[in-house]
Parts: sequence; structure tokens; C-alpha cells
Amino acid sequence: MAAFKSALSGNRLLSDNRLDQSGTCMTNTAPDQRSDGLHYIDMRDRVAGRIASGELKPTDKLPSERQLQEEMGLARGTVREGLFQLEAEGLIYRRDRSGWYVSPPPVVYDPTRWEGFISYVEAQGRVPATETMSAETIVADPLLAEVFGRRAGAPLYMIRRRRHVDGRAVLVEQIVVDAALTPDLLRFSFDQSLTEILKSAYGLSVARNVVSMQPCALTGYEAEVLGAKSGLPGLAVQRTSYDAQGRVVEFDREHWRHDAVRISVDTRVR
Repeated sequence: MAAFKSALSGNRLLSDNRLDQSGTCMTNTAPDQRSDGLHYIDMRDRVAGRIASGELKPTDKLPSERQLQEEMGLARGTVREGLFQLEAEGLIYRRDRSGWYVSPPPVVYDPTRWEGFISYVEAQGRVPATETMSAETIVADPLLAEVFGRRAGAPLYMIRRRRHVDGRAVLVEQIVVDAALTPDLLRFSFDQSLTEILKSAYGLSVARNVVSMQPCALTGYEAEVLGAKSGLPGLAVQRTSYDAQGRVVEFDREHWRHDAVRISVDTRVR
């Protein structure tokens, strides 16, 4: 803590709208040009500088809000504004009743591949975990009937899961599967790989994915399940997976924490 306090009192890491070596965007307003209302940017820049320099490492806990307030000579509300700014940028995150932590590196994710979450997270040297929130039989509404090419009211299975990386909840997903292709699917535990279940128990594999992605705000159920502040940025991914016969194998909707994922797609030029 003493080292942190000393560093905070040292020179600030500022630039003229350029990225520092870690890719963190720093502000371009000199200290003597700041108004009192912008002191939270001072606080943001100092903490971001400590993260960029490696003084604060991924998963390190930040000093408490009270300690930051005392060390920087700022009002508590100003400190919170700076922390919220850092959170919005994905540099830190909050744990309920525990405090603020430096965000770990994001998982690299290719949503066009039908590769299980467990497989690609483990391949990156991280520790995945899956928690089934619910699994039930539903009937197809008009939208799902169109997606699966079934009549309205046809039986489908809906699975909701929360995904963790290194003990941190990063993703909540809703998966719909055609009951006609996967009879008695609900007998399985979905804390394991659904991809492997579909392959081994039903002989289903994916030949084509149709994926759409867009930024979103995490609110309601998604924010609650991920332990995120309502309104925090997120990434919404919708994927329809087809087998070689053109049948829909899965229809997935995913909501990621914005600081937990980096999209990388490997394509071939035809």
C-alpha cells in the first residue's frame, strides 16, 4: 500500500490523446488546465497509469475507496466517479462486498466456431467453470418456430447457464435446442460441455454458424447474474448453428461482460 501511495504522488502518466504501451487511452488535459469538476479524471489517469506500468497487476485488489480518498485528497464521490470510469473502460471490476480489482486479461473468442467454452478457455491456460441456472422444456413461440422450422407450440429445450473464467462470472447464455433432434436431453447435467453431449449422445455436429454481435448494456437478469452494475457495457452475441443437413442444432443468445472477451475471427479469403 505504501508503494501505491508513493506512486500516486509521483508524476502522472498523461499523453496527447495517445495510447500507452498497454493500449490504455490516456487523457490529454494538463493538470493546471483541469477544473475542480474533472478531478475524477486525475484519479482515473493515476490508477490507469499504475495498471499500465504493471505496478497493479491483473486480479490485484485496489485500495479501498476511503484509502484512495485520503491518498489523493479527493472527495469520496469524486473517487467513485473515477472508479466507475475505469470500470466502464474495462480496466477494473467490482466484487460484491469485497472491493475493486484489476481486470484479468480477456478471453479470446471466435464465435463462428462450434467449439465448446471449456475447450477454448482451457486452451488459453485459464480455468473454466459452468453453472446451470435452469433447464426446461418450452413450446416454440412464432420466433423460435421460424428459427427451427417447426410449428408454433412444438417442444424445445431451453438451457440457461452462467460461465466463469478463473472463478469470475463473465458470460450468461440462453441456449435453445430442438427436442425432436435430442430426445430426453434434460437427463444430462449441463455443467459439462453441451457440445460434447450433442456429439456423443445424438451424433450432432455443426457445419455452419450464423452469428450477429452488437454492444449492449447489461441490465435486469443479465446484470444480476453477472454481478455487474446495471447499465455496464456488454457484448450480445446471437448464434444459429446448423448441421450438414441444414437443421438448426442450437440457437444461442449470449451476454458477455465487456472486459472479459476479445473477439478474434480467423477467415479464409475465397
